[in-house]
Amino acid sequence: MRYDPNTHHRRSIRLKGYDYSKEGIYFITICTENRENLFGEIVNDKMILNTAGKMVGRWYLELKNKYSNLRCGVNIIMPNHFHCIIEIAGADIAVGADLCVCPELPEPAEHTETAEPEGRHAGLPLQQIIQWFKTMTTNEYIKMVKQNILPPFDKRIWQRNYHEHIIRNEDEYYRIAEYIQNNPTLWENDRYNRG
Repeated sequence: MRYDPNTHHRRSIRLKGYDYSKEGIYFITICTENRENLFGEIVNDKMILNTAGKMVGRWYLELKNKYSNLRCGVNIIMPNHFHCIIEIAGADIAVGADLCVCPELPEPAEHTETAEPEGRHAGLPLQQIIQWFKTMTTNEYIKMVKQNILPPFDKRIWQRNYHEHIIRNEDEYYRIAEYIQNNPTLWENDRYNRG
């Protein structure tokens, strides 16, 4: 089928005119392609991560080493999607640092240099941060497929886009953080659950 700009245009789901590189707190949801259950399963209302799920968790925590102005907040890896709260430093909401629903994941090594380490970035738009995360997790997943650790996947790991919500106050932050933490107990009726 030929490209027709009248029917094949992509509609942005981002807030028009909003600067996603500025200080702020964002609720992010990233879904797997075709909502395939790649990261584990829910057992007795708890998320049991498989090898791929643990790998996703490690790369999420690595974001704070890659981007000096970013804090990784509360998160949950679900069978076919990932919820997290990301803070681009300097937001006015005091929310506590590095809350993780998956405490069994090892913390990445801290950088001790006083200058910005090579490869570290600051001030990038949120979409570039998410793209880096998706690229790194996809690359490692492919590597594990080639090593026969993980099963093959169809075309890509993640859907092309992601959902984001700008958190505007402390009450909203705590409501969303509670939703993320309780997500495994809601799986039966979750809109992302393909059943």
